[in-house]
Order: sequence, then C-alpha cells, then structure tokens
Amino acid sequence: MSSQRHYTPIDRLLLQADAAMRTLIPNSSHASRPSPALVEPKSTLDDQQTQHIAGLMRINHTGEVCAQALYQGQALTAKLPEIREQMEQAAAEEIDHLVWCEQRIQELGSHTSRLNPLFYGLSFAIGATAGAISDKVSLGFVAATEDQVCKHLDDHLEQIADSDPKSQAVLKQMRIDEEEHANIALDAGGYRFPAPIKFGMSLMAKVMTSSTYRI
Repeated sequence: MSSQRHYTPIDRLLLQADAAMRTLIPNSSHASRPSPALVEPKSTLDDQQTQHIAGLMRINHTGEVCAQALYQGQALTAKLPEIREQMEQAAAEEIDHLVWCEQRIQELGSHTSRLNPLFYGLSFAIGATAGAISDKVSLGFVAATEDQVCKHLDDHLEQIADSDPKSQAVLKQMRIDEEEHANIALDAGGYRFPAPIKFGMSLMAKVMTSSTYRI
C-alpha cells in the first residue's frame, strides 16, 4: 500500500501560503544542516568591508527567496508527480541556503532586502508558468537559473577573497549545491535553454542584484 499522501488543490494552496510566510518572515525557517560559517574563524572587517559583504549576502539571500518561489510555483503546476516531488525536495534543500545567508547578514549587523516580497511574487509566477507549459521546460528553467546563480556566487567569492572566511564558507557550499541542482534538473530531462533566453535571464538577474545590494 502506498504511503504517499495526496493533497487536494486547497491543501496545496495552503501549503504554498505557509511556504511563502516561512520564506519571507525573518527567522521563521530552520536549516537541516548547520551553517558552514560556524567552523570558520571570525575576521576583523572595517566598516566599508562589512557593508559591502552584507550587500553581497543580501543579494544571495534574495536569490534564495526567488529560488523558493520558483520551486514552489513549479511544484504547483508540475504535470508528473515525480517532478512535483523533485521541485519540493529542491525547495527544501534551498532552505539551508536561505537560513545561512540570513544568519550571516544578521551577524554583519545588516538586514535582508525589503524587496523580497516583490521578487517572491514574480518568481512564483514565472515558476508556475514554466510548470504549466511542460515539465521539460520547468526543469530546464531550473538548470538555467542555477547556472546564473553559480556565476553570481563565483563573482562574489572573488570579491570576498580571504577577507571573510565565514561568508566565503557559506558561498562555497552554496556553489556546490546549486551546481548539483542544475545537473539533476538536466539529467531528469530538462530543456537546455538557448543563449538568447539565458541572456534575457541574466538581464533580469542584474535588476535583482543591483536593487537588493542596498535596499
């Protein structure tokens, strides 16, 4: 007998609302893994360095907010149960990144982006639309998005260098996980987006990064 639980449409909407609240309300999510920053030494940063790194971590936190919304939207409209489960599992794994970034931002004496509700709504709509088109497109969008995230993480790691081992440790583990998510999505049959679409996605990402660095 199958132990899998079946949810009604209303159940799924309530779960989506709960996921949104836990994503957007500070300190309401809990990581399944301890932050990689815990084992790293505390560094001495001047005010300018602290402000800059906090801005970078704020960008990454908003990126994880977008990832949560994207996966939740895709799970809502996914055609196949196994694809829906994969999206929900990916969202659960991304919660670790969300919490780690939030913790590091607080340690740096700063705040998460006030634009997060806006970006959550936009990302949810994009994810739901991709899922409604087809699971292949939905998985392809995951892979393309994670590719963009990896590029941002590489850039941030270069900027941080060795000045902040705690933030660096968080971003390095995030980089490993995001690349794995991209590969899993492609292996599951995700569509490989052409260069023009990826370029458009990169422009959208620039809007997010430039606005959330300070706000």
